[in-house]
Amino acid sequence: MILVSWDWIPTDEEQATGIEKMIMQAMKTGKDPFNMLKPKEYAGTKDDPHIVPSVTNKRLVGCVCEEDNTAVIWFWLHEGDAQRCPSCGAHYQLVPHHH
Repeated sequence: MILVSWDWIPTDEEQATGIEKMIMQAMKTGKDPFNMLKPKEYAGTKDDPHIVPSVTNKRLVGCVCEEDNTAVIWFWLHEGDAQRCPSCGAHYQLVPHHH
């Protein structure tokens, strides 16, 4: 048996392989491949709508409307111009999601 003596301990990045390495490399370049980070916050106004990524031309969206509300208002968001929540009026816009 051969024993190897190391003068240092490899970092997580040095010993990562496979998908873990791919995630680390992507995060290093500012990409978030699995949406693990908190999304950017938007004002929900006409000029700064909540951005909703989608791989199709429509997506079901739930709006809580008020911070302490327990009811969710569900509505279909379609590709194109920003749309408003039918209850509170917050603006949402569907954008194509690219992998």
